[in-house]
Amino acid sequence: MASRAAPAAATPAPTHPLEDVAELETRNYPLMIIGVMAASLLQILDTTIANVALPHMQSSLGATVDTVTWVLTSYIIASAVALPITGWLADRIGARRLFIGSVAGFILASMLCGLAQNLEEMVAFRALQGVAGAFIAPLSQSFMLDATRPTRHPQIMAIWGMGIMIGPILGPILGGWLTETANWRWVFFVNLPVGIASLALLIAFLPARPRRKRSFDITGFLLLAIALTAFQLLLDRGAQADWLASAEIWIYLVLTVSASWMVIVHFTTSKAPMFERALFADRNFSIALCFMVVIGIVMFAVMALLPAMLQTLFGYGVIDTGIVLMPRGVGILISMQLSGLMMRRGIDARPVVAIGFVICAYSLWQMAHWSLAVDEQHVIISGLLQGLGMGLVFIPLQVSAFATLSPARRTDGSSLLNLFRSLGASAGISWMTVLLARNIQTSHADLGSHVTAATGSVVDFSTIDRFQALGDTAITLLDAEVNRQAAMIAYVDDFWLMMWITLAAVPLAFLMRGNTGRSNGPMTLSE
Repeated sequence: MASRAAPAAATPAPTHPLEDVAELETRNYPLMIIGVMAASLLQILDTTIANVALPHMQSSLGATVDTVTWVLTSYIIASAVALPITGWLADRIGARRLFIGSVAGFILASMLCGLAQNLEEMVAFRALQGVAGAFIAPLSQSFMLDATRPTRHPQIMAIWGMGIMIGPILGPILGGWLTETANWRWVFFVNLPVGIASLALLIAFLPARPRRKRSFDITGFLLLAIALTAFQLLLDRGAQADWLASAEIWIYLVLTVSASWMVIVHFTTSKAPMFERALFADRNFSIALCFMVVIGIVMFAVMALLPAMLQTLFGYGVIDTGIVLMPRGVGILISMQLSGLMMRRGIDARPVVAIGFVICAYSLWQMAHWSLAVDEQHVIISGLLQGLGMGLVFIPLQVSAFATLSPARRTDGSSLLNLFRSLGASAGISWMTVLLARNIQTSHADLGSHVTAATGSVVDFSTIDRFQALGDTAITLLDAEVNRQAAMIAYVDDFWLMMWITLAAVPLAFLMRGNTGRSNGPMTLSE
């Protein structure tokens, strides 16, 4: 095992079919996969499941509109700061111990969140939940790869990707249903039965991975923690503090830029950086990091915008919104299986990734042509197409990213991929939300300037004073309709922007190395 953990070259020699064996052996492979996937799905669900319950938490915990958002912010910041040290901790205390401890800590933190009596307790427990959950995603991915023989890596990544991609879609639906039918506390209590079952399976069947001595880069970690925390606070507090008009936001911006620059300098000059420089020297892995940012921006921003749009502009209920958005998950399930099959057959990953992004861009083009008259059918079709596109992208991208990494680097690689996806999601949601708010104001002013008696308005402004209360009601109704139209225009503008971002990522696919493997042997890469 020690020899296999040695650093590998960027382009490894083709693997002989006789070496198509898993790095780790487990007593019951199917049950181990179920336990790993259950833990992974719970962690992904909790990134979005609490969003719809915030108004109920606000009144129950005695919080304000501004302070209740810390329930989400504390989880995101804690998770982002903890993610980079996953590889070091796994080597230091053992990946098996870390994974089992993380799941146990996540279950405990979920129970404490459900029992919280005030905002301070909730924020502290959510931070604990974020730290424990941060290690689950990269460890689950690396364990599934290590326990699976190389020829089946595309299939196992398809299974793992289902939880990663579908979790954010199911989170708001499940959270809304639990909040409406039971209580907001069940948003957290629902983790207990599934989490305990997952923990039992992991204790019984999760294999142990050899530990290795590895120094801890305390300087690099502190600099990275400052950069990540300041960046998340910048995104979270920006809208409330009026962005660069606030001294608070300037402090976050300066800290983000300066700490990020110091992180780059430190990692390129340090003798023992937190992440091996060979990771970033790998072409496929570096491009995969860029793709993860795009996936985070497009997928998570769309999922943040659509529920609010459907409920506020079209009058959908929480359950109806979930039903309309469900086909997106169906599309992901279908295309992930298809892309996994194509990877096993040795089809080049690059055109598959490019086609997936083109399909996503086409779905966003459809959404950019929506109006207030759009029906359910158009929402369902565009969601299904977007799911199909994302599923085609995710598996070939994951397989290509890990194909040139040695097993010893998989945990670090997985933590970086998850971190970049999380950063892309945070930045994308914040960016699109800010543009939405500003474009609503701009469009409202533009539309309002054209609502005059001369334009044939339904309201005669020259005689409206004589109707008193009825006249005020007419003005209010007219302003509400202008608001709806302005909001729809702003949503369309966001969809256009995300479409162009998606198209801009397509050429990156052809900068990656292509696979030349076939179904009778492990996938290898070549120039």
